[in-house]
Amino acid sequence: MSAAWQLGIDIGGTFTDVVAVDPAAGSVRMAKVLSQSDPVDGILAACGSVGLELPDVSDIMHGTTMATNAIVEGRLAPIALIATEGFAEVLDIGRQNRRELYKMAMTPRPEPLVPAERRLEVQERIDAQGAAITPLSDEEIARLARDVKAFGVESVAVSLIHSYQNGAHESRIGEGLKGVVPFVALSHQLNPEPREYERTNSTAMNAALMPLVARYLERLVDRIGSRTGLHMFHSAGGMASAASISSRPLALALSGPAAGVAAAASVARRLDLDHVISFDMGGTTTDVSIIVKGKVQIDSNQRMAGYPIRQMMVAVETIGAGGGSIARRDGTAVRVGPDSAGASPGPACYGLGGTQPTVADANIILGYIESGRELGGTVRLDVKKAEQAFAPLADAFGTTIHEAALGVRRVANANMARALRRVTVEHGVDARACTLLAFGGAGPMHAVSLAREFGIRKVVVPRFSSAFSAFGCMTAEMSYAEQRPLHMQSKAWNAANLAATVGAMADRLADPLARVGCDRADQRVAVAGLLRYTGQSDAVEIALAAPYDLKAVDAAFKATHERLYGFATDEAWEVDTLRVTVSSPPKQDLSSLAAPVAGAAPEPVALRKCWFEGNREQDTPYFDRDRLPVDWKVSGPAIIEDAWSTIIVDPGATAWVDAHEHLHIAVEEDRA
Repeated sequence: MSAAWQLGIDIGGTFTDVVAVDPAAGSVRMAKVLSQSDPVDGILAACGSVGLELPDVSDIMHGTTMATNAIVEGRLAPIALIATEGFAEVLDIGRQNRRELYKMAMTPRPEPLVPAERRLEVQERIDAQGAAITPLSDEEIARLARDVKAFGVESVAVSLIHSYQNGAHESRIGEGLKGVVPFVALSHQLNPEPREYERTNSTAMNAALMPLVARYLERLVDRIGSRTGLHMFHSAGGMASAASISSRPLALALSGPAAGVAAAASVARRLDLDHVISFDMGGTTTDVSIIVKGKVQIDSNQRMAGYPIRQMMVAVETIGAGGGSIARRDGTAVRVGPDSAGASPGPACYGLGGTQPTVADANIILGYIESGRELGGTVRLDVKKAEQAFAPLADAFGTTIHEAALGVRRVANANMARALRRVTVEHGVDARACTLLAFGGAGPMHAVSLAREFGIRKVVVPRFSSAFSAFGCMTAEMSYAEQRPLHMQSKAWNAANLAATVGAMADRLADPLARVGCDRADQRVAVAGLLRYTGQSDAVEIALAAPYDLKAVDAAFKATHERLYGFATDEAWEVDTLRVTVSSPPKQDLSSLAAPVAGAAPEPVALRKCWFEGNREQDTPYFDRDRLPVDWKVSGPAIIEDAWSTIIVDPGATAWVDAHEHLHIAVEEDRA
């Protein structure tokens, strides 16, 4: 059999999701398997779960939480740091700004990624214009090699002052360390910008991830062989080759959430939705992101485990609210999360030893999930155990178990509404004008009630909603991006210099795409500038296009600034940073593979007693999503299920199916 199938695989903490597509035959398969301790075995198990063997597979598009988990759990490799003489303490100094302006008890700063005893200073100096003031000698490089060897580390981060203007000294040190350590991270290749603290920290984190990720990819490539292509989903919302990720593993820091947002953007473009909030609710966390006119929003300043990361990443707001979030009494109120029951022991309804009430337990008590249903073929849900866990909470407040469960859902929705408010306000978007696109294991169960909490009138639950991040891996473009400082003043505008800079960056980014078979004629170049008024700290992103006309850029900047901040002036501004992305379209438009069901509206599978707001018990029909025809419509209350997820259509809402197999829900206020 020829290799015809393409696989999107997303490895999470509990489940590994897989979507398989045979473009020629128009066949689509989806499955979930429990994640394994060895992710290579998990990839092979995912392949087998959809009835395929590696010789059947032409390409694997892979998202993973490996880098994220290693950062959060502190499982980073010990490394050494090489800095310009006088700058070895940059990780200790950090920034003096407070993360919580009005919180008197300051959050403790995390320990530096590299202890003082493994930091080396080198006699060299390059000025802010890129000229060498103190040359780097061969003797200095040889000394560094001896000292690094004595540390016994496998990986080294090199971050020299002003290397973003001239990386020659860093490159020479990297060459000198070959044969001494297998992994070297150079700051001018990873983050060619000023901000020496963020640049050094990001380079150190990248170096600390290199042994883990590079060896995983090496083993994976060895197992799948040369006939199957391997592509990794990176944090900026696209695919990259395994070879490029091996040297830049920090690009995987938001791999899983970014894949879901990329898939949401694809659906937004297909449905012509101007403003979309992607809502990915899993077992432990909820990830939300704003999509404007089909475009994923990118942020260069994020934190993970308290450490700043300076690289392009999908702008995602994450909160500790998921199906496993634990509910407890806090004085006269109920608190939900951020602590979670996790996968082990999990919510009480899993029957694996959990005893504390969780959001998942509330949902099964309210009848939204059928008792006895299996998750992943291994976990059978038990409503009795959920009720036992909720009994103490209900007794503490003098309510029934169902009233307590409704209260927990209400608090969880309020927590998620705050995350939605943050992500929309930051982008100057009125959430009430947005469509809520819900996916993940628990997202469609909370989408309608959350939308009502926030005043959103439309919800979309996309096809493959329970494995949407894996689907995102399938739909993403191959892309590489670079961000560099420019500091071009509006009063000294030079369109020719800007075009030359863009051209040079685009040429560099086009090479790795060409090496994996992406035709240069098919490659697209997107250019953005981060603009700010002179003296401002923060910049706003503006799309730039040749011939880079000053009047057009000025008008776009002022319009965006007024939308975000409520004002714009005629003061001078500058392009602080230039961002260039080169991409190649995906091999297959998966929207053409939809196989909508034809025929009459199906009868409900059964009726289920459910409780909704107002503590009302109602007989609620539930339907098999795989049997719903195009334009089928149902008024709530109703429950729609597929093999892996549950969608709740609350009373007063109306749901219908489109030709792409997406489920649309019109959210109306329940006035009954």
